Amino acid sequence: MENLILASDPDREGEAIAWHIIEMLQHEDALHEGISIARVVFHEITEVSIKSALQSPRVIDANLVQAYLARRALDYLIGFNISPLLWRKLPGCRSAGRVQSAALALICDREMEIDEFHAQEYWTIDIKLNQKDTCSSVEDFAVPAHLTHFDSKKLNQFAISSNMEAKNIESVLKSVNFQVLSSKKNKVRRNPPMPYITSTLQQDAASKFNFSTTYTMQVAQKLYEGIQLADGKAAGLITYLRTDGLHISDEAVKDIRSLIMQRYGKDFVPESGPKYFKKVKNAQEAHEAIRPTDVQRLPSMLVGILDEDSHKLYSLIWLRTVACQMESSITEQIQIECGPPDESIISRSTCSRVQFRGFQEVFEDPEADAVKHKDHEENGRDELFRILNALKPGDQLSLGAVELKQHFTQPPPRYSEGTLVKKMEELGIGRPSTYATTLKVLKDRKYVSVKSRVLHPEFRGRMVSAFLSHHFSEVTDYSFTADMENELDNVSAGLTEWKGLLRDYWTRFSSYFERVNSVHIHQVEKMLEKKYGDFLFSFLPDNSRACPSCQEGTLIFKLSRFGPGYFIGCDQHPRCKHIAKTLHGEDEDNDNSFKEPKLLGLHPDLNEKILLKKGPFGFYVQLGEDRKGFLPKRASLSQIKDVSSITLEDAVERLCYPVTLGKHPKDGEPVIIKMARVGFAVGHRRTTASIPENLKPNDIDLAKALELLSSSSIRRSGRSKSNPKVASC
Repeated sequence: MENLILASDPDREGEAIAWHIIEMLQHEDALHEGISIARVVFHEITEVSIKSALQSPRVIDANLVQAYLARRALDYLIGFNISPLLWRKLPGCRSAGRVQSAALALICDREMEIDEFHAQEYWTIDIKLNQKDTCSSVEDFAVPAHLTHFDSKKLNQFAISSNMEAKNIESVLKSVNFQVLSSKKNKVRRNPPMPYITSTLQQDAASKFNFSTTYTMQVAQKLYEGIQLADGKAAGLITYLRTDGLHISDEAVKDIRSLIMQRYGKDFVPESGPKYFKKVKNAQEAHEAIRPTDVQRLPSMLVGILDEDSHKLYSLIWLRTVACQMESSITEQIQIECGPPDESIISRSTCSRVQFRGFQEVFEDPEADAVKHKDHEENGRDELFRILNALKPGDQLSLGAVELKQHFTQPPPRYSEGTLVKKMEELGIGRPSTYATTLKVLKDRKYVSVKSRVLHPEFRGRMVSAFLSHHFSEVTDYSFTADMENELDNVSAGLTEWKGLLRDYWTRFSSYFERVNSVHIHQVEKMLEKKYGDFLFSFLPDNSRACPSCQEGTLIFKLSRFGPGYFIGCDQHPRCKHIAKTLHGEDEDNDNSFKEPKLLGLHPDLNEKILLKKGPFGFYVQLGEDRKGFLPKRASLSQIKDVSSITLEDAVERLCYPVTLGKHPKDGEPVIIKMARVGFAVGHRRTTASIPENLKPNDIDLAKALELLSSSSIRRSGRSKSNPKVASC
């Protein structure tokens, strides 16, 4: 071998892979003196791009490799030190990372905002204004308007806070002589969208197709790697998918403009191609935006060649790429204000219509099957625009309908995967290559879950975030994470020495680890109880935290030492072992159709309460309440999938077991019927036999039980007795 060509991905990780290959080959003495090593980089897998890269080889970029090593070391310093602390202080919480922790903090902080939100009432008033249309003959028309000023004061969102205030304004409006006070017209240019980068592609794929960030990257990777085309050649369909740069090559821009000219005409081609620049923190701008490798390869040409999801994503990228190089759209807007001549009351009506579609024309294109949009209200808007355009100051109007609308402020929305990526990008948290991985880790660790396409923090995730923000505030601080990305970029540019960066960082953070290492788990429990007390104790009637079992203790939040759970228990442990509620990390949101313990009713014979409760091993029914020195009878419900369907009769039947049928004729030990993990079983000492499904427990007598116990399908528990082995001489 005379030449070694390294063509890994064109980013830090790709540069590090090439470097690692050389290191490994040198370690194995596999590189002889005459071998030529070349590093080539291309952003699209096409013949032209690959040939161009081969003609411009370079050496390994040491700065990019050092930036990779610095990032890896920083993540190890955090992960390998914080994660063991989590295992000890928060059992069941498995890991924490630099970018992962900042992303989790975003989700948990938003959940706290939602928890603390209090809805506020406000009202709006819409009216309809009429005027005889003198141009037609007799037809009346109604102009919809929104009240903006009353009593010579501008109405802000909460200016009308009650139905009474709204009714008072309505009565005043009925006596007002309305006329047109002013009419304003203007034109608005709307610029085309920017080409796709990793984050915006993930956001649009999530909103339009409900793709997760991970799945979007998987599909995009297939498009990048390419397919076998009809002419027998293989080619990548899109450029490199992990990028935060908006640049499009001059050659590609030329091809796109040529296509626009062919399909839409010269009016849709701007004089010069738009230039796009990033407006978010820490943009590297090193790679091209995501675009088709050949814009002349229309989505319709790939129908039947690509699978459905790949075709959707390719169509989305193709449309965005074409649209970003088209002319701006032009919209005409008109606004009229109406009220009495003294302008003490003002209502406003607005309307717009598209004068020139510009880039919007691409969304009407036959190629836009995946994201085609048709505006069904266009005709109605055109008619309203014509009406408003005909009105002039001084025209008299009469009040028609008045509509009072009640509203309540809404809490901030939870993040979807797309909006979280957008927020991370704005704050400079993470990189295009880390967005999908970060979200996947949060879901795999059971820190967050996806419900109805939005991210919900699990209580386990909220505990981790609270622990980190309390003891490692810098790790969850958004600006710190963004500044660290900036420092890594400086390493890539050769402006910062990577080992010095690590040394400064570790000097500061080692003190955190030493301090937190001495924190007792009881301190962690108290911190979490203080922060999330309203959530943890919301199931208690009248907010009473007195222990119902011993009557002396207080219910507190406890972390389990023997598993991933956490529970509400008595602070008099071990004297009182009462557990009021158990929360499990994996299924803390399941089975919430009732608040346990749930009273099912009274036992018909014993007049004792029968309660439905949940313990460390699942749901069970209990006869009688917890009392000091008394162990109530319980029966497991592990076989029941829907515990909310359990009735009093079901509970009474289960609490009857085990039932003694009689004594075994051989040894006089009792033979019983008991509940098994699946169905019922008969038992004698260490021997158990399942009752067949075609037999009911009530049909089993002692004779039938002995028959079952003598069958070959019995099971034995415990250690069997055997003769002791005798050592040979």
